[in-house]
Amino acid sequence: MKVLYIGDVVGKSGRKAVHDHLPRLRDELALDFVVVNGENAAHGFGITGAICEKFFEIGVDVVVTGNHAWDQREIIDYIQDEPRLLRPVNYPEGTPGRGFGVFETRGGKKAMVIQAMGRLFMDPLDDPFAGIQRTLLNKKLGENVDFILVDIHAEATSEKMAVGQHFNGQVSMVVGTHSHIPTADAQILPGGTAYQTDAGMCGDYDSVIGMTKAPAIGRFITKVRGERLTPATGEGTLCAVFVETNDATGLATRISPVRVGGRLIEVLPN
Repeated sequence: MKVLYIGDVVGKSGRKAVHDHLPRLRDELALDFVVVNGENAAHGFGITGAICEKFFEIGVDVVVTGNHAWDQREIIDYIQDEPRLLRPVNYPEGTPGRGFGVFETRGGKKAMVIQAMGRLFMDPLDDPFAGIQRTLLNKKLGENVDFILVDIHAEATSEKMAVGQHFNGQVSMVVGTHSHIPTADAQILPGGTAYQTDAGMCGDYDSVIGMTKAPAIGRFITKVRGERLTPATGEGTLCAVFVETNDATGLATRISPVRVGGRLIEVLPN
């Protein structure tokens, strides 16, 4: 299978980058499955049903979120009825929506997507390791699922790496989100799991992690919140991670960062 995971989409600039580049990438990379992190897609804060529908229209298969999942209140009703929109699996019992799902790819295979949120420097949620493990109890690569992707939405690189190492060999891919900066450690771990600490964001990199510079800088200098942060509006870069797996085992045979458009140096799989 060939899978593309697209990092945190920030505002209009990020949405445009995905809309402009994803259709071409689907064809050129012969993608079987596409996942997008959309938790900052609605003007930098949360996501709406209308934005999800636009993503689905251009070939996104699953949208995941994170700590900004509930910033747009309208999403609560939408997420209840849309299994392709996920929130972290380790939210407390009774939280709207789902933290994982199994989806059919265009080639008829089964792809499982799990999202968990870290606890270091984040909201004090349930244990992400236990949450991921519970979802894997009845799922095994190469038997009843063909691909398993884990998105660990976390602040600390150590926590993301610990998740990757802990589930090495059990899942096809572990990718981190939330930091909005693509890391240079794309690799296949010894057990066959593809790993990258952070996929980066889709948005304008002439910014402070996607937000306009002056208000964000002002918060650091004055320690006063000041005006509300808003997404930068320059040309966006699409940042993603491409993974190819062995059809028999579901484990990774190839991983590559993807960066297209905007200010960052372009990177595409060979």
